[in-house]
Amino acid sequence: MRGCFVFACLAGLTSLALAQQPAMPTQQPTTPTKFGEERPSGSSADSAMKDMFEAKIKAEWEALKNKDKKAYADLLADDYQGVEVDGRGERNKIQAINELADTNVFNYTLFGFKRIPLGPDANLVIYEVTMEFPPKSALRYSRVYISALWVKRAGQWKEVHYQETHVK
Repeated sequence: MRGCFVFACLAGLTSLALAQQPAMPTQQPTTPTKFGEERPSGSSADSAMKDMFEAKIKAEWEALKNKDKKAYADLLADDYQGVEVDGRGERNKIQAINELADTNVFNYTLFGFKRIPLGPDANLVIYEVTMEFPPKSALRYSRVYISALWVKRAGQWKEVHYQETHVK
């Protein structure tokens, strides 16, 4: 009888001791983004949104590189405002599209992609791009940090604001 009582006390004390040990924090698994940055894995909906924005940004840079006005215009909201590193101030959608003819992006590399959901119909997308200009250009490379606000309107995701900052 006394042995059962001692055993029950030890079992109870062991249970209490184990319950009071702090749980070790678990590290969330990470998944690499297409731009090479790892981020915590989320739901499949988060992953689908990330992939969709990465595809839209790649399409935007391909349109710039290829001077494709239609493809570029399809990505921009009608009230789009963009600020580039050239110091010439804000551009609206029409101005941005008309400047494509003067664009001399020969190639580009996207990296550091980060998506910040702001609600069901808005996302801030942040990334860096290294632009390569044609071989005979005075400036061969330029690296910029970009913040872009995307909103969902009439079922379509459109870029409403774009801001570049030069990175040395």
